Amino acid sequence: MYSFKVLFTTGIVLTTCLSFAQNTPQQDSVKSKSLVYTQVEEEAVYPGGNTAWAKYVSKNIKSPAKDAPAGKYQVIARFIVSKDGSVRDVQAETKFGYDMEDEVIRVIQESGKWTPAMQNAKPVNAYRRQPVTFIVESADFTITTAEPYTLYANADNEITIAAKKVKAADIGINVVGGSAVPVSDGKYIIRIKKPGRITIEILNSKKDDKEIGVASFEVKAK
Repeated sequence: MYSFKVLFTTGIVLTTCLSFAQNTPQQDSVKSKSLVYTQVEEEAVYPGGNTAWAKYVSKNIKSPAKDAPAGKYQVIARFIVSKDGSVRDVQAETKFGYDMEDEVIRVIQESGKWTPAMQNAKPVNAYRRQPVTFIVESADFTITTAEPYTLYANADNEITIAAKKVKAADIGINVVGGSAVPVSDGKYIIRIKKPGRITIEILNSKKDDKEIGVASFEVKAK
């Protein structure tokens, strides 16, 4: 059993602008129709602004697949708002799976017309990037860390684990991609050498290390 919630932030526009070599006026006119800006004077806006956009995403997003390990997953999607306000070319930049990217893409594709970006007082095609963070939590165990489901490379990361109907003294873990040093019942120091993601398996030592559940952690540089 698990539950999930979504942490939403407003869209991020890219910080560089696509450029083209100078051409004749006729060629420039043709290329301007397909030119997509990554930096604009006024970025594209969802009707009602960022508050309305956050409300739309939160209302329409569905839960990821039920076999997703507990953890925090920041899905990032990139898309184009065309000069007519339509949304196209929605693509995921992350690959977590468990239907997360597909769900974010679906919600963006179905968002309807936007107010397009403006450059030199004219509507233009422009890129946007949208992060959506899923936090998946298990009903069978809880993990407490300084930052939810986040660890740091080359540091001593203290975590505390509590499991439903399992005594703290009987909880064991297996860190896939790192190492664990027990501190006390249910409490460990986790060490990881490099940024990325790791998996921690929570086990019941009283039942031949039967798996209680799995959690996925983002590992950041210290």
